[in-house]
Amino acid sequence: MLGTIVNALAIIAGSLLGLLFSKGIPENYKEIILSGVGLSVVLIGIRSALVSNNLMVIIFSVIVGALLGEWLKIEKKLERLGVFLESKVTAKSDDSKSFARGFVTASLVFCVGSMAIVGSLESGLTGNHQTLFAKSVLDGVTSIIFASAMGLGVMFSSLAVFIYQGLITITAVFMKSFLVPATIQEMTSVGGLLIMAIGFNMLKITTIRVGNLIPAIFLPLVYFALRQLI
Repeated sequence: MLGTIVNALAIIAGSLLGLLFSKGIPENYKEIILSGVGLSVVLIGIRSALVSNNLMVIIFSVIVGALLGEWLKIEKKLERLGVFLESKVTAKSDDSKSFARGFVTASLVFCVGSMAIVGSLESGLTGNHQTLFAKSVLDGVTSIIFASAMGLGVMFSSLAVFIYQGLITITAVFMKSFLVPATIQEMTSVGGLLIMAIGFNMLKITTIRVGNLIPAIFLPLVYFALRQLI
């Protein structure tokens, strides 16, 4: 869990710096910064998505994961959590949507990437935290940019990262026999597609409910586990 704890603290530190800097940044600069980050997020997603060697697994995972996530209403619950957190730390204002947007967007960017998955698995399986330490540096820098443009909600994404990566780390110990390289590769590819969707949303090209696609990341694991058992 050490890597996950460091990751969460890096996001908090980066967000605090971003909030400090944001006071002197005009809105038009914040908007172009977000556009630049959105383009970068799309590129990261494309690179991760292309590692797959089994398109049918990816398609199956995305479709079934979308249905499951839509049924669970994950994105709406994330937004409600963002609004709840805002009500506890700030006075109620018309900017609650901005807080929730910052929380949801940052949580998704920090959670669905390949480094979050692979790093958490390494942490749980071997006790090697180097990938999560590297991710902590990247997330810390990204959170500076995000917080300067989207506000306080970004800092609270550290809670989502801590819970999400912590659960993967703990679960990895019990799923060790199923976490073969092919499984991790397909999980990474699905995560890449979700990152692309986040980037498109940031660029205001689409309004994909990416939170509802999160279950898709773990369906390749289910597929390979069932294939080994049958």
